Amino acid sequence: MTTDSLQRLMAPSAPPAQLGQATAVEQSRAVAEVQAMVVVAQQHPRNIQFAVTEMRQSCGLDAMAERAFYRYSRGGSTVSGPTVGLMRELARCFGNITYGIAELRRDDEAGISEMQAFAWDLQTNTRAAQIFVVPHMRDKRGGPEKLVDLRDIYENTANNGARRLREAIRSVLPPWFVEEAIEACNRTLKDGGGKPLPQRIADALKAFGGRGVTLAQIETKLGRLQKDWNEHDVAQLGVIFKSIDRGEVTVAEEFPPVRVTADELTASAQ
Repeated sequence: MTTDSLQRLMAPSAPPAQLGQATAVEQSRAVAEVQAMVVVAQQHPRNIQFAVTEMRQSCGLDAMAERAFYRYSRGGSTVSGPTVGLMRELARCFGNITYGIAELRRDDEAGISEMQAFAWDLQTNTRAAQIFVVPHMRDKRGGPEKLVDLRDIYENTANNGARRLREAIRSVLPPWFVEEAIEACNRTLKDGGGKPLPQRIADALKAFGGRGVTLAQIETKLGRLQKDWNEHDVAQLGVIFKSIDRGEVTVAEEFPPVRVTADELTASAQ
């Protein structure tokens, strides 16, 4: 790949007249750095067997498996999948992959940021990139809320960028590599660090109890009584709890209050 093509890929969207000296120097440095990374990747190709071993070891750790999946509600259904944290770890294990998120341009008057998320396999020259616009808004039940605080804007753009980055990394990784990692993380979650199932159930009930979630709500969520829970059910509760902790979903969305009918109230009174 030539220097010109690298500059076109990495150049910011602002007109040259708006670029300061420091920005121009940083751009040239970044181009030289990527050229060096490409040369190193070609001279030292990845070892697939080593990459798989690294992935299995990492996904076998509770700390990795517990943050490997996200979960949230949308339109009455549940959306779940591997997190950007897992994708970053898989990129590290696979090797010779560079990735990132950049804010190309911010327009405070229009209330938007132009962003780019990319992942690049330097060895095979497979690259996935997406340029997208993030409004400085936050969705709320009463309607969108305009963001003016710099911290809120930063967190909003970072969260939107992370989702695109997750898909960019996944698109340059072999599907079989990602699927095996997901299966390995699921096995680790089901194992629960070697704790007996009754102890894991008790710990889950205690954790959710601290969030105001009752046993009846959890049984309704899982669709079975506590005495029938298995390792998969407890693992699912772990993913839900982590998603609540990260703010991806609320307690009310995952555990709506258990509704009691008039007939049930009458029967209970009798």
